[in-house]
Amino acid sequence: MLGYLARRLVQAVLILLGVSVVTFALLYLLPADPVRQIAGRSATAQTVENIRRQLGLDQPFLVQYGRYLLGLVQGDLGRSYLQRSEVSDLIAARLPASLLLMAGAIVCELAIGLTMGLVAAVKRGSATDQTLMVGSFVTVSAPQFVVGLLLLYVFAVRLGWFPIGGYGTFRHLVLPSLTLGILGAGWYSRMMRSSMIDVLRQDYIRTARAKGLPRMTVLLRHALPNALLPVIAMIGIDIGLFMSGIVVVESVYGWPGIGQLAWQAIQRIDIPIIMGVTLVSACAIVLGNLLADIVSPFIDPRIRLR
Repeated sequence: MLGYLARRLVQAVLILLGVSVVTFALLYLLPADPVRQIAGRSATAQTVENIRRQLGLDQPFLVQYGRYLLGLVQGDLGRSYLQRSEVSDLIAARLPASLLLMAGAIVCELAIGLTMGLVAAVKRGSATDQTLMVGSFVTVSAPQFVVGLLLLYVFAVRLGWFPIGGYGTFRHLVLPSLTLGILGAGWYSRMMRSSMIDVLRQDYIRTARAKGLPRMTVLLRHALPNALLPVIAMIGIDIGLFMSGIVVVESVYGWPGIGQLAWQAIQRIDIPIIMGVTLVSACAIVLGNLLADIVSPFIDPRIRLR
């Protein structure tokens, strides 16, 4: 176990190093100039050059990246160009909101998607199966802002059940989580259906049925745990995706997470914030996948960490 964790830790460091190199290189090659955003349109050429020199942006790529990597090793994510605050402090202030929304979204998409997939697998080939799979295709294809605005109009504006936006209470969390849950449920329902159909064909399921076990016992105790294995891997990936890929939903609902922070930084070309959010998201993906690999053997003892 310790050897496995050590190898995964080395792999994680290499992945994060690769992410930092690629992201930094792309930001370096951008035609947009962050110094112009800082100095303003009315700034003179001399002022622009002074700011560029102060920030070290007049240096070659390797020098800039080496300086950033040295600070990163020391736990320094840099300082925002425009907000003049430490990136780590800005991310730490937004992180609780993003983690809360991530947890709510995962609960919603699992509740919706696994139920749809389980019912579709049991009713394979029926009208119910076809209807659920068409519904999953629609949810996967629907744009985030369309689903978000539709839920806002129906449940916040027309019915008044939930607030239009904001953050702080459970009622504020429901609609953003449901929006992300609906969008992610389609993937889980299709994955769950395919996995469950494969499991239901196995010999041990036929044996359980031949012994006269109740249908629900066969489904929930014998089939479901094995069908959940690919779903767990998807959850690990979602942990990272929800950390940074919910910009639209956070903007629609005014949710103060790191996705919204990243979007604001992209608009202003605030490179330290973009780098910080990207690395935090990459860490979340790595940790999510590691957690999925560790949990899998407890669900299916046949799996061993290697």
